[in-house]
Amino acid sequence: MKSTVPTAADAPTTSIVAATAGSLPEQPEALARARAFAEPLLAGRLLDTGEPVLAHADAVAAILRSIGGSEAMQAASYLVYSCEHLNKPADVIASAFGESYAALAVETTKLVNVQRQARVAQAKAQLLDDPAAQAENVRKMLLAFSRDLRVVMLRLASRLQTLRFHAASKQPPPDALARESLQVFAPLANRLGIWQIKWEMEDLAFRFTEPDTYRQVARLLDEKRVQREGYMEALRAELEQGLQGQGLAVQVQGRPKHIYSIVKKMRGKALGFEQVFDVRALRVIAADVKACYEVLAYVHAQFTQVEGEFDDYIARPKPNGYQSLHTVVRDAEGRAIEIQIRTQAMHEHAESGVAAHWAYKEAGAKGYSGVSASSEYDTKIAVLRQLLAWERDLSGPVAAQAQGSSRGLFEDRIYVLTPEAAIVELPQGATAVDFAYSVHTNLGHRCRGARIDGAMVPLNTPLQNGQTVEVITIKEGGPSRDWLNPELGFLASHRARAKVRAWFNALALQETISRGREAVEKLLQREGKTALKLDDLAVQLGFKSAEDLFEVVGKDEFSLRTIENMLRPPEPALTPDDYVLAKRRPAGDRSGKGGVLVVGIDSLLTQLAKCCKPAPPDAIRGFVTRGKGVSIHRSDCSNFRNMATGSPERVIEVKWSGAPARLPALYPVDVAVEAADRQGLLRDISEVFAREKMNVIGVQTQSVKDNRGGTAWMTFTVEVADASLLKKVMQSVKSVSGVSLVKRN
Repeated sequence: MKSTVPTAADAPTTSIVAATAGSLPEQPEALARARAFAEPLLAGRLLDTGEPVLAHADAVAAILRSIGGSEAMQAASYLVYSCEHLNKPADVIASAFGESYAALAVETTKLVNVQRQARVAQAKAQLLDDPAAQAENVRKMLLAFSRDLRVVMLRLASRLQTLRFHAASKQPPPDALARESLQVFAPLANRLGIWQIKWEMEDLAFRFTEPDTYRQVARLLDEKRVQREGYMEALRAELEQGLQGQGLAVQVQGRPKHIYSIVKKMRGKALGFEQVFDVRALRVIAADVKACYEVLAYVHAQFTQVEGEFDDYIARPKPNGYQSLHTVVRDAEGRAIEIQIRTQAMHEHAESGVAAHWAYKEAGAKGYSGVSASSEYDTKIAVLRQLLAWERDLSGPVAAQAQGSSRGLFEDRIYVLTPEAAIVELPQGATAVDFAYSVHTNLGHRCRGARIDGAMVPLNTPLQNGQTVEVITIKEGGPSRDWLNPELGFLASHRARAKVRAWFNALALQETISRGREAVEKLLQREGKTALKLDDLAVQLGFKSAEDLFEVVGKDEFSLRTIENMLRPPEPALTPDDYVLAKRRPAGDRSGKGGVLVVGIDSLLTQLAKCCKPAPPDAIRGFVTRGKGVSIHRSDCSNFRNMATGSPERVIEVKWSGAPARLPALYPVDVAVEAADRQGLLRDISEVFAREKMNVIGVQTQSVKDNRGGTAWMTFTVEVADASLLKKVMQSVKSVSGVSLVKRN
């Protein structure tokens, strides 16, 4: 191949320094020498497909030549297939041809083996993600696997030849191979702009994956092929002659339509065969932009335009730089024809792959495959396509100067395999620990060792492209804190590091909860309330669950004193004889210093009833109990009325002692509050009692959530010397925001 140096005028508009990835140095008669080197090694040997290896290598070299590959690159195709028949292929090939050839041959051979494993995994459906995501990982791995882009080109050419062999021998390939060709290799060729390989590979692979559909569409195309081709040639000549008659220097070309492309469009847009407009398609190459619009005007004047089928990508180029006019028209007989109009520069920009034409085909405004072109990966692909365009012009010293300029495009990602050959994408420098967390969080937590390609390695060993990683785990356990130390190099992935931190945060939280649980359970033991359900206790205190309560107690954000105050009031369930001991009058004491004077009886045990909690100056009545003396009730106590109705003979007259005491007696009184539930409600009401210098010795709370926010019921037990003072305090409580009812129980 003749060496040429591109000039500035030849460079595409998105100028990049002329480059190819990992260029091979030109050597005298390299192609003939490589074939002679490989022939004795490959003679008589067959591939898995049954094709002779030497014939396959010859065909691959021919395909590379047809797409503009250099002679050095064609020579490399023979060396690739020689690798597995050499004891030390890298050393032997490097000695005969140089390090660059050796690296390309060894890397390509390694990639062949990795892809074979991935294909087997796909056939067994042992994939980490859905098949589409796995296929995209394979495509990215193809490009990231080597520093030399021509590793990928060698693989594309080899796969195309494999499909050609199966078609010629009428032996269908394995289903996994055909699907990989359709889902991985053909889209990659499309992205790289290698159109000849893309179209042929799609049709061949589709022919094997869906033979019935292929034959059906082929039959539809063949039924009127001669008539259609004759019509299109006549239309092409007529349009070209008409345009030239208008003084326009144009070239009109026919556009071949491939079977797979037709089927994909029919399925993607739910079209019938006759609705696929570009079954009949022409392309007009005009002299300049002005001429493009003049051609468009002529076409619309001569034919009937199909409404809604016109796109001006010259005035509004695609984000990838693609420019052209697209229109669909009908002839006098109503047949649809798609016509593209562009300049020669636009045509070369699109057809060479520099315009990232795959983005239009796969993710344009009318795209139908659902592939997005907006990622950083797509940007890298666009750069690689420009590098491929330069490959057709670069060789020898020019290529050598450009060597390595594309390094770093994929150096931030690597692709490794699970033992089942599913592909995992990781950041550069990732370790087996990163790999484990990428597969599953629990696998990462339990990771304790790793094998790479069958050999045990330290966990902080950086992984390389194409390696198979097996994680060794324990049944239970968690990560090591050493993994978070960047100097030790256990983790390169931000995602894995976040998962390790989350595990330790959760561990710290559990320790806090355990500390809080221990404190609460000790308090319940001390108060004799071990039978109380912890979740019920938490709800009474306003928490959703016991763990929420334990967490704030463990953090010292909630005082145990609050729990004590709630627990100390007696249980609310009452019986007529359930009372609190008040005072006992000494024998012979008639002065009433005991607080309650029982008429006519000396030294009689008295107790204040818990159900109504009487306090001076309440009107009170007495009821003689069995074995517990006299219980003192408020006159309006409903419990007292029920007992008096049943046993009127046990009712006695009582009154508060009028004698002043040295220290005033304090009586517990219950104040019930109903309010709209809100944050800070308990605090605001407690502050009212504190402000009125009234000691609160117990609080019980209960709340119910509803669509308006919820309602809270609270019972405050306060100590008073005179119950009449409560009225003022209750008025103050009622003025608190949200309080709707305040009453004495």
